[in-house]
Amino acid sequence: MPSTRREGWEAYAGGLGSPRRMDANHTLSLYAKGRILGHKRGKRNTRPNTSLIQIEGVSNKEEAQFYLGKRLAYVYKGKREIKGSKIRVIWGRVTRPHGNSGVVKSKFRSNIPPHAFGASVRVMLYPSSI
Repeated sequence: MPSTRREGWEAYAGGLGSPRRMDANHTLSLYAKGRILGHKRGKRNTRPNTSLIQIEGVSNKEEAQFYLGKRLAYVYKGKREIKGSKIRVIWGRVTRPHGNSGVVKSKFRSNIPPHAFGASVRVMLYPSSI
């Protein structure tokens, strides 16, 4: 256990010193990556209003608890420009864990289209509960 907070931070940051002096090789991301697995479903019926997301690095229910309430962004490109950009976003939120393998259920403002299954999604690290 480090004796001071500073020593603990340097061990965490890999000895880089101040967090403001990170070099070009270390980038700071404000989101984690996830993968859209599909809609919630039973044997025959699909529930398109709930999507299943596998978050990178999450492998059990306890780790998934951290992401509950976090915002999701499915970013994709459209065909035509709208307001000067072809990039579009569907926003959502992580609602609860699904099973024991770190998969989470989520709800988006509009249902995720099936052609997005397997696509990546950004898991924003806000709102923070710590």
